[in-house]
Amino acid sequence: MELLVVKKRQNYIAMFFILVALLSYGAMEVTGFEPAQALIAIPQAIVWSLSNFYPTMASIKNLPAILIKLHETVFLAIVATTTGGICAMAFALLSTKGVPVFTVMCRLIASFFRNIPDTVWAIVLLLSFGQNVISGYIALFFATFGFLTRAFVETIEEVGANSIEALEASGATYGQIVFQAIIPSCITQVVSWLLFMIETNIRSSTLVGMLTGTGIGNLFNIYYKFFDYHSASLVVIMIVIVILIIEAASNHVRRMIL
Repeated sequence: MELLVVKKRQNYIAMFFILVALLSYGAMEVTGFEPAQALIAIPQAIVWSLSNFYPTMASIKNLPAILIKLHETVFLAIVATTTGGICAMAFALLSTKGVPVFTVMCRLIASFFRNIPDTVWAIVLLLSFGQNVISGYIALFFATFGFLTRAFVETIEEVGANSIEALEASGATYGQIVFQAIIPSCITQVVSWLLFMIETNIRSSTLVGMLTGTGIGNLFNIYYKFFDYHSASLVVIMIVIVILIIEAASNHVRRMIL
């Protein structure tokens, strides 16, 4: 019996990989993608990058301007994450309250914002607010709100029902249940999701900045368009350094609270 179960599982795994291979082949045929050309282009891209895309002493003079824009980008990502996280937690609590109307409405709203990429939001908002920080902030806020609402809902649903049922049996209000059972049980996961989203939004805000004309993304776009590849490479290096610092700080905070 066990041999049959193992063989059946192996057959399912083999069918899965065959299906993935067929889908990949079909996608390459539809899009005209040729793996051989891609492999040939990789060495050429590396050679070009080593020959052109590196900082020089002249580009170092632009470091103060780069740091100012990088400062703006990082804090924009933090503000969008914290405000989006607060709203997401409120919606997540409403969607798990047990009232069908609240549950359906909150999840539909969150799903709407989550399934539209932040770059699309940036383009749409650009038509309304123009190229400024507000457009970038709202684009990141919408994407953050949608993603974190989904994450918080799943986190809250994993909370043990014993403590909640005990409080309900004692006549506790929903507010008391939230602050005495739900939030204490899921606060570590909530903080972890917030830290993860800050890292993600710093990366996303670079691309959003190219569209909204703000932050480090706009500065990179300017250098690249004027063929100042040395300064553009310095921008990329500074972004990587900041992300690594934020990631290290996030990991340290996670270890402290978990």
